[in-house]
Amino acid sequence: MEILAFIVIILVASILQTSTGFGFSIMATPFLLLLFEPADAIQINLVLSFVISIALLSKIKQDIDFGLLKRFVAGSVVGLPVGIIVFLLMDMDLLKITISFMILLLTVLLIFKFRVNQSHKRDFLAGGLSGAFTTSIGMPGPPLLLYFSGTDAQKEKLRGNTLAFYLFIYFVSLIIQVVFAGTNRTVWVSSLWALPLVLTGLFVGQVLFKRINQQAFRIFTYILLLCTGIYLLINSLGWF
Repeated sequence: MEILAFIVIILVASILQTSTGFGFSIMATPFLLLLFEPADAIQINLVLSFVISIALLSKIKQDIDFGLLKRFVAGSVVGLPVGIIVFLLMDMDLLKITISFMILLLTVLLIFKFRVNQSHKRDFLAGGLSGAFTTSIGMPGPPLLLYFSGTDAQKEKLRGNTLAFYLFIYFVSLIIQVVFAGTNRTVWVSSLWALPLVLTGLFVGQVLFKRINQQAFRIFTYILLLCTGIYLLINSLGWF
């Protein structure tokens, strides 16, 4: 049963990551936490997400805003060490409750047409929050997804810049996790077994991306964010 669950989680998450640019960590991490120890689940997520970003680089390079990408990276350099400190010191359930409420509140605001204007300072802040989320819970997607949704970014811009940013953030976060939290054989064997599933997800996700219009993409984004926030809240309270 656990093997089947692992297959479904990785396959669906890979499809989401490829078709939206943010699905893997949001989909995979909460469910991988049911199958693995927290550090193992986060590291498996980091490894596979990095692989997906590398595989898609040739398809997204024309959509990358390199000025924006640099500001995301600069912000994440500040956020990454903050995240690992939180991971090592803070109670995980309390952390997930806090994040779940934040995601739900911001998503509701976006649904009711709350919007923000993009600026260099906000780019930096979004990158910093993403970095902190990555090393603490292995989920860099929500801050960027909320930010891009709030600025009404086109789906190509969202996917291209998030996947390019992930190349940096996942690689550095994995190194930080291994150095400070350690690693083990389970992480690397599980990641190796997941590669065929990831490749399948890459193909299916690319087909879906070409067929999703902007309105459907935005609705799907809100649904995914709401599901993530609700799941984190339920899981942290021990109801599931």
